[in-house]
Amino acid sequence: MNSPKIAQGADENCTLVSDLLVREEDVETASRSLKAISHPLRLKILCVLGENEVSVQDIVESVGTSQSNISQHLAILRDKGILASRKEANRVFYRVGDARTLKLIGMMQEVFCSTH
Repeated sequence: MNSPKIAQGADENCTLVSDLLVREEDVETASRSLKAISHPLRLKILCVLGENEVSVQDIVESVGTSQSNISQHLAILRDKGILASRKEANRVFYRVGDARTLKLIGMMQEVFCSTH
């Protein structure tokens, strides 16, 4: 496979968007992550979590929907590898398990949540 050409004058450390196409595994991971977070409620959950570990009950209170609804969406995010969880007595705590997801959420907040 030929390497993508870098434009004249571009820094040699620059990578092109087309480099993403070089590794099919990366394309699949990115696509799976974007699909998992594309639902408005799941995106809200991720924003509530941020870099913190939060109990299911605290997520329910922050997001404002039923626990069963939140649990369904947490399961989807966990199954897709977005979230990690731990159980303490009868409480379950969730956190974002991949720093790349946090970076993506931060970028989306910067783009979509900033004042114009």
